[in-house]
Amino acid sequence: MRFSRDRLVIGTRGSALALWQAHHVKARLEAQVPGVAIELEVIRTTGDAILDVPLSQVGGKALFVKEIEQALLDRKADVAVHSMKDVPAELAPGLALAATSTRENPHDALISASGAKLVDLPQGAKVGTSSLRRQCQLLACRPDLQVAMLRGNVPTRLAKLDAGDFDAIVLAAAGLTRLGFAGRISEELPFDVSLPAVTQGVLGIETRADDDEMIALARAAIHDAAEERRVLAERAFLSRMGGSCQTPLAAHAMYAGDQLIVDGMCGTPDGTRILRARVSGAADDATLLGTALADELLARGAGDIVAACLRK
Repeated sequence: MRFSRDRLVIGTRGSALALWQAHHVKARLEAQVPGVAIELEVIRTTGDAILDVPLSQVGGKALFVKEIEQALLDRKADVAVHSMKDVPAELAPGLALAATSTRENPHDALISASGAKLVDLPQGAKVGTSSLRRQCQLLACRPDLQVAMLRGNVPTRLAKLDAGDFDAIVLAAAGLTRLGFAGRISEELPFDVSLPAVTQGVLGIETRADDDEMIALARAAIHDAAEERRVLAERAFLSRMGGSCQTPLAAHAMYAGDQLIVDGMCGTPDGTRILRARVSGAADDATLLGTALADELLARGAGDIVAACLRK
């Protein structure tokens, strides 16, 4: 395709997974504009710097994108590559989501030291996760578990398991697969046990809202229009719920022909109360479906759960 610039800069975090994702997108962009020099700019985010405190206490997953978004606004980067589940429901003013990728395996994955599945973990087993969403659903299924904070990149978390710090850990299957660790998975947790984070497994390509040329390039290189509808439904749910990393929330959209089926969950961090709902309708009405799903849960008391979590 025609492109007027001879150089592009991709803003990315420096973790192994973030770099894999950035290089993946770089290769896709290069295939569209082979004469353009494309470079990576590694940006250390607040989320990368704070590793000894749960994300829910320091601002949530938005801490993994704030500095990268600022680099876009300052024109130090032309495009950013994110794990879509880290992108807040509302983007920073002046920025746009240019493209969403095809989704990798969306499941949460249990990796246990013994290879045991969740149901077979010993009584009181210590399970590591940084996610209140995962904690909530794990405790709902196994209230005897000792769920403990686990931060760090994928190799670091696996190393802590291997060192005996945990009996098991839970990570996104997508990240494990992309980094070549799929063989470590003891069990892909079914959706009725652990519904995934909104847009889990999708890559999001962000750029300046007025950069029409970059938006066109990103869409040509990596955009999946069918996936976009699923993303729209899930993000509409998140936006309507008004929650954050302080609230256990989950949503996952699936196709059934030209229809979308969207499942949602809201629960308390200790897993003692979980609300689930499902809506379905035309895929072209993705945003309306996500909003309707949230409204269903809010009508059943999810608003009280969100408010209580935000007060903590």
